[in-house]
This record gives sequence, structure tokens and C-alpha cells, in this order.
Amino acid sequence: MRWDFRYCLYIVGLVTSALLSMSGAALAHAADQAFTLLLPTGVYTAVGVICVVATVVLVTVLPERWMTGFTATCLHRLPRVRGFSTVTSCLSAGLVLMLFVLGQIGPRDPLANLAPLFVWTLFWTVFVVATGIFGSLWHWLNPWSGPCRLIRALLDEPPRLKPANGLGCWPAALLFAAFAGFLLADPAPADPARLSGLMLTYWLVTLLGTVLFGPVWLRRCEFLYVTLFHFARLSPIRWTRAGLRLGWPGWQIAGSRRLPLSLAVVPLLVLAAGSFDGVNETFWWLDKIGINPLMFPGRSAVVVPTVLGLAGAIAILLTAFGLSLWIGLRLAGDSLSFADALALFAPTVLPIAFGYHIAHYLPGFLVEIQYTVAALSDPLSRGADILGLGEFFVTTGFFYNQTTVRVIWLTQGGAVVVGHVLAILLSHIVAIRVFERPGQAVISQIPISVFMVFYTLFGLWLLAAPRGG
Repeated sequence: MRWDFRYCLYIVGLVTSALLSMSGAALAHAADQAFTLLLPTGVYTAVGVICVVATVVLVTVLPERWMTGFTATCLHRLPRVRGFSTVTSCLSAGLVLMLFVLGQIGPRDPLANLAPLFVWTLFWTVFVVATGIFGSLWHWLNPWSGPCRLIRALLDEPPRLKPANGLGCWPAALLFAAFAGFLLADPAPADPARLSGLMLTYWLVTLLGTVLFGPVWLRRCEFLYVTLFHFARLSPIRWTRAGLRLGWPGWQIAGSRRLPLSLAVVPLLVLAAGSFDGVNETFWWLDKIGINPLMFPGRSAVVVPTVLGLAGAIAILLTAFGLSLWIGLRLAGDSLSFADALALFAPTVLPIAFGYHIAHYLPGFLVEIQYTVAALSDPLSRGADILGLGEFFVTTGFFYNQTTVRVIWLTQGGAVVVGHVLAILLSHIVAIRVFERPGQAVISQIPISVFMVFYTLFGLWLLAAPRGG
């Protein structure tokens, strides 16, 4: 049997699954969007770190030719349907308007109103994960491109304005940071009326920008478009005009050209925001900001510390990753500029951000999806039963059953570990492609590998850390 890269992936996957399954049961209870484990977590952490270290060793000793198969793809042709994306985009715009109305006139309870349930459960949890698996679904489902085409057609194709040179994708990056601040620091990010009002305002402003500047506005200034563009590159599927191009997860990152720096740093912002989203709920963080976690005064009392903490998390992650990358360049003795290296290697952290996204939101999703189904059956809370559910009761019993809790936590831990494993593989493949000599590629990856091993330790600690608030 001839060895190539796919067999290496199989080995890593089997070892990861086997070790995680040996880690034992995890008794826990729900605490917001994560578990507070009631058993010692040293075994879990050790197993996860061992998997990541084993991956580092494996990619270091493997011959370069075994890595080349990772970027190989195959094309499956599909029939083209003209105007399909315009129709689906307009339907999405109609959904935005419907959610606005429901947010304004529907029940005030965020767990009974479809607007916050759709935004935070179906979109920010489910759709983001679906994008990482199935590719760029946002191309068809964004609520701006279709209405923009119709408006410009009605206006007889007026001339488009040109955006200022040098802005790049920095507006979208800043808007993502603002979105993360709203999600983490706003006293009531799930309030139906406020959330739906902000959603409609953002839709209208973005639609105006798209009409005036064209699709370039979405690519540079719309943070959802830019964020989902990155997650779509993690998918094994790429939608093209010729059909579906299929490969290994992350092949688009490993084999792509250098992205503009303003676009390439967005994955680091996503990872920093996702990490702090977990940190700011822990007893450790609440103790640092002088809050008793058992007597949490409410989100309005911690707005400033949360905003400062998010800014600090972004700064720390950018500094740590940048320093690891700079040391690797110096050790390798390569003439590649730091800016070019950052643009090439920053997207390789996407699997880590994706794994954290799954792990962090999984417990909350299991509960909130039940409320979403109930709200779909009775959107105005007036006793309707559209889906024929009868007496529907939300249950959290699976949080108190040893078997189901073990499955949930192992899924969380597995997502974190697999994300780090894939990130190491992608980073090493990019290094092989960038550096002239294999030895340089290996040496350049030592600091980044150390960074990722410690981030694995941090991520698994975060899953098990006691939480309050």
C-alpha cells in the first residue's frame, strides 16, 4: 500500500478519536453556553495536548511529497440556473423584514420571539457551522445582492462610485470587532425590539452601500460577508461556475494565493473574540474584575470591563501569533517580509476558531433549538400550533444524564482538538509552499507549533472552567 497524505490524516483521526474515547465520563451541568465539569480534567487536557503534539511531530518527520495530495481536488459539474441567487437573496431580504416585524410586535421574551432565536441560534450558531461544512452558502443567501440588482435595474444601471484606495477590508474587520463587542458587552443583545431594530438598520445601510458601490462594498465593508468567506474556505466544498470542486477540509487555505493583509487578519479577530467569549464567563475572569460569580449583578455592571477585556484579548492574540511567526522567520533565515508571512499564515488558525465555535455554542444550541421550534409553531405566542407539536415542553434532561453529557463534552473537546490538528497541518503545508527548502519550513513552524500546543491547553481548560454570570 502506498502512503500519501490521506493515510496520515486517517492515522491522526483514529488516534484522536481513540484517545478521547479513553478519557472517561464527564459529569457536568449546564452553565450558560458551556459545561462546568465536576471531575478532574487533567486526563482530558493531557489527551488533547498529546494529540496536538503528536501531530506536530508527525508533520515534521513526514516527507514533503506526502503533503502534496492535500491540495488535490476534483470537479463535479452541475447545471447552471440563471437568476437563482437573485431569487434566494430577495427571499432572505424578505426574511429580514419579517424578523423585524416579529421583533417589534412579537413577545418580549427572547426565548419566545423568533427574531433573537433566528439571529443567535439558527444564524450565528447553525449557519456558521453549515458554512464551514458546505462552503459559501452566503453567496446565495445574503439579503443584499438580489435587492441591489433589482434596484439598479429599476434605476437603469446608474454609474457606481469607487471606494477610497487603501481601505482594503479594514472596515469589515472593524465592524466584526464592533459586532463582537455588542454580542459580549451589550446589556441585552437578545432583546427582540432592539436586536431587530439594529438588524434592519444594518441591512438598510449595507443595501445603500451596495447599490452605490456595487459588490465591492460587500467584499470590503460587510463583516458577515468577510467572516463567512473565511469559514467557507475551511469547507471541503467550493462552489464555482463550473460546478462543485471537492477536496480535503482546508484545501482552499493550504493552496490559495496570499490574501490582502486586511482580509487575512480577520480569522485572528474571530479566534480572539471566540476565546474571550468563553473567558468572560469564567469564575477566574469575574474574580479579576471584582465580581462575585455567585452574586452576578447583571451585564450592565460589566460593560466597560468586557469591552476592555475583548480589546485586550485581540491585542494579546495578535501579539502572541505575530511574535511566534516573527521568531519562526528569523530562525528560518528567510527573506519573506513579516507582513507577507502574516497574510499567508493568519488564515491557518481558522480551524481553531471553527472548533471553538462548535464547542462553545453546542450546549446552548441543544436548548435554544427547542425554543426555536416552539416559536416557529407559535410565532406570536397566541396559542397557535402551526407545526402540530401539541403540548411542547423544553427539556434539559440530557445535561443530567451521564451518557449524554459524556457525548456532548467529548464532541466539544474533539472539536477543539481536531481544529488544532488541522491548523497545524495547514500551517505546515503553507510553509512548505512558501519556503525554498524543507528544512526552513520545519524550523519556521517550531514557534507556531508551540503557540498552538499552548492554545490547545488553554482551550480545553476553558471548556472545563467553572462559570458564572
